[in-house]
Amino acid sequence: MRTKAPRLEPAVFHTFNAAVMIALAVVTLYPFLNTLAVSFNAGNDTIRGGIYLWPRVWTEQNYRAIFAGGTIFHAFWVSVARTVLSTVLSLFLTSMLAYTVSRREYVLRKPITIVIVLTMYFNAGLIPFYFLIKDLHLLNHFLVYVVPGLISAFNMIVIRTYMQTLPEGLIESAKVDGAGDFRTFFSIILPLCQPVLATVALFVAVGQWNSWFDTFLFASSKQSLSTLQYELMKLLSSSMNSNSSAAVANGADLGAARNLVTPMSIRASVTIAASLPILVVYPFLQKYFVHGLQLGSVKE
Repeated sequence: MRTKAPRLEPAVFHTFNAAVMIALAVVTLYPFLNTLAVSFNAGNDTIRGGIYLWPRVWTEQNYRAIFAGGTIFHAFWVSVARTVLSTVLSLFLTSMLAYTVSRREYVLRKPITIVIVLTMYFNAGLIPFYFLIKDLHLLNHFLVYVVPGLISAFNMIVIRTYMQTLPEGLIESAKVDGAGDFRTFFSIILPLCQPVLATVALFVAVGQWNSWFDTFLFASSKQSLSTLQYELMKLLSSSMNSNSSAAVANGADLGAARNLVTPMSIRASVTIAASLPILVVYPFLQKYFVHGLQLGSVKE
């Protein structure tokens, strides 16, 4: 009895698939690894080019120039505080609003949803928004980082759509047992919404961490409220415009390092310093990211 020869199609497919995935991984990781190598390479040597995945002249002077003066450390904790507080409050309030408009028995859910969605497409502009912040007495106040982003229309829609996929019987059973809306929300809805909440938390945290323009507009005159991204932006802008070291731009004396720190090396160091905290947090939320986004964006 003749045996069938093994088919080549699966082996060819898996080989091709692995090759494509490896190529995509290399293309994705190379810019970050190259930036990391440039950040640890001497600035005057970086100008020559030819830095790929490993520093040619190793130095930590780029990072010393960034952290010279001590303002970066205070700005780091301000960024951490605004990111944590804004993420927690935004998740809590947005999820409560999403639960409210997801209930079919709530007669105003459609008008409220329409009004919220309209804010995604229409706004008064930057100048009216500035005067609104001024009238709320939030200028040069820490709450200017928190209050404007408490509710996000997009995040509310994602969470609401996810909640609508939950079995209705769970909520009905809770009501039969005498649970009110608050007990149902905290004891049943929130635990079941962990994937989508983790996804939205990542959105909010990344947005808050990377934000610097609100500091420039509303808190630039108060140094104690300066954030990490704003300080790094000033440092990078000063370095690029004056073609000098970041530490010299901040008033520090690094005479020997003047030839070691260049705008190109400062740019790479600033990029790594700004992205590292998010890279540390992301692996803990990644398992929820795709799952939560898929379930929160499509309703069966």
